[in-house]
Amino acid sequence: MEHLIKARGLTKSYDGFSLNAIDLTVPAGTVVGFVGSNGAGKTTTLRSLLGLVCADGGTITLLDEVIDGDVPVSVKQRIGVVLDTCAFNREGTVRDVSLIGRSAYTAWDEAFFGRLCERFELAPKKKVKDLSRGMGMKLSLAFALAHHPQLLILDEATAGLDPLARDEVLDLLRDFMKHDDHGILMSTHITSDLEHIADEVICIDDGNIMFDLPKDVICDEAGVAHCRAADVERIIESGFFEPGAMRALSHAYGIDVLVSDRFAFARAFEDIPVDKASIEDYMALMLKGEAR
Repeated sequence: MEHLIKARGLTKSYDGFSLNAIDLTVPAGTVVGFVGSNGAGKTTTLRSLLGLVCADGGTITLLDEVIDGDVPVSVKQRIGVVLDTCAFNREGTVRDVSLIGRSAYTAWDEAFFGRLCERFELAPKKKVKDLSRGMGMKLSLAFALAHHPQLLILDEATAGLDPLARDEVLDLLRDFMKHDDHGILMSTHITSDLEHIADEVICIDDGNIMFDLPKDVICDEAGVAHCRAADVERIIESGFFEPGAMRALSHAYGIDVLVSDRFAFARAFEDIPVDKASIEDYMALMLKGEAR
């Protein structure tokens, strides 16, 4: 199976917002990070892929099955989902959640769910309403993994977790990805998590895909040059960038410029400091930077 998710030309319109012909793929063996500001279209895209909202146009293929309307049960059995809120009955207990899994999934693994809950310190008698946001996300993740899915779709799965707990969740996701036929689509605001686990990063803004790049292109090759106004003019005049291709963001101490190859930039402009870019840097300059 080449792609676990393949969406082409996905559209969805609400009053004041539209997804605009979104193309998105998750190849087998790949963790795809999905980033963007609040209201950019991340959750609408994920819910459209899952059939929780009906897309207005485009095509969706999940696990080699073309989706036309509702997602077939046979496909749902192979997908684990964590949405941005804990979806279980607040009056129920952790043990009750296990009963739901047993009735919902033919491959439900009671022992594995129990081990995950023990690892996450989720007591069987603990009520859902008494869980913190972070503990609720851990319960959702344990539920998503306990039927041994092939594909995980995560919407802010590490939200509300402290740094140590986030590291624990990332380790669990790495274990999941030891299988070459597995894949993860992971929407998050915590871009530093993606620097530890993602293979690809897709950024959406105002319903449009702004970039879709290998994580290594962003974090290993790209850079942020810290310039003065005169430096920017000199860079433009040098022809280092195609006309209008420079992304520059002004701040109190100067102007940051996004460069796709920080090594080539450092050779061309030895006197201008250039640092390695983070996903957050790259996103900020692409979304907020002025084209010059």
